[in-house]
Amino acid sequence: MADTPDSHPTACLALADGTVFYGRGFGATGVTVAELCFNTAMTGYQEIMTDPSYAGQIVTFTFPHIGNTGVTPEDDETANPVAEGMVVKWDPTTPSSWRATQDLASWLAARGRIAIGGIDTRRLTRAIRQQGAPHAALAHDPHGNFDVEALVSKARAFAGLEGMDLAKDVTCAQSYRWDEMRWAWPDGYTRQTNPRFKVVAVDYGAKRNILRCLASAGCDVTVLPATATAQEVLAHNPDGVFLSNGPGDPAATGVYAVPMIREILDQKDLPVFGICLGHQMLALALGAQTIKMNHGHHGANHPVKDQETGKVEITSMNHGFAVDSQTLPKGVSETHISLFDGSNCGIRVAGRPVFSVQYHPEASPGPQDSFYLFERFTKSMADAANP
Repeated sequence: MADTPDSHPTACLALADGTVFYGRGFGATGVTVAELCFNTAMTGYQEIMTDPSYAGQIVTFTFPHIGNTGVTPEDDETANPVAEGMVVKWDPTTPSSWRATQDLASWLAARGRIAIGGIDTRRLTRAIRQQGAPHAALAHDPHGNFDVEALVSKARAFAGLEGMDLAKDVTCAQSYRWDEMRWAWPDGYTRQTNPRFKVVAVDYGAKRNILRCLASAGCDVTVLPATATAQEVLAHNPDGVFLSNGPGDPAATGVYAVPMIREILDQKDLPVFGICLGHQMLALALGAQTIKMNHGHHGANHPVKDQETGKVEITSMNHGFAVDSQTLPKGVSETHISLFDGSNCGIRVAGRPVFSVQYHPEASPGPQDSFYLFERFTKSMADAANP
């Protein structure tokens, strides 16, 4: 079946089940193939497109007003877009924001990312929810020439994210220091000049705002590549170790990351904090298992309950895999759960400064419901230094 707008279509989205959507292309031209997900956030489209956790995925935005505030380099979570493509309901309008330095379409075109507008995103989102995240091929041709059968075949040939280690594709090439803190009026981004703690952040696809939150919490951050060994981490004599977010199958990345994390955990008093993929791999290192979700959690309106305090946080999420709470070993407690579906959203090791969460506490949908987690991390480092 096909969904064709009245205007001449210049883009085509073909799903592996044969469903085809036609629309208007913008951004780069060509073809890209990936897993298709949807995101319910009303703001932050630039942050979403540059979030390394979206590697291997095309993002459908359920909110129709995408592109209306343009783009600015200040909002990049990494140097360039990582999401493979963008699907929206309405074509981007001329940006209206004093911060904008470029319009969305030009930004995408310059960075080789394809987008399609004019799509019934409500219908598409329902299909993803009901059938699971499909494999899709997205094509943009200004002349409207599409080989639909070939596009469907490309979608069907996509290997999928299960078993795929994508962290190695988005991690840093070499270590670096980070001291930039969170944006604040009127000075914007400022530098951490009086850090209290040395933190090694292992980069599986780290967002810049997470590193800014660590710096704002008083940390002198050294970022190491995903393949860093425990010896390389410990050589920095850190007060704490941070495990970052990232894309792909945690079990695949865990082939090399889990042995390293287990060696780190042998340092009994060393605080460890993980977010997103880092949370999942910490769980794997502790003996739990991860599972592929039907359509994942992607948005900025996800309620999470802190099991220890009863507090409910409105959080930002972006994950297609989850920790299976039924496999958590003795001595590891489930600290947070999703109020949407009860899935695991946090763990803690009993009697040790080791914890992690599935969601993104550096984001601000609450607007700062979850920043306490960074403060918990710094407190654990202070406590370890003064037992």
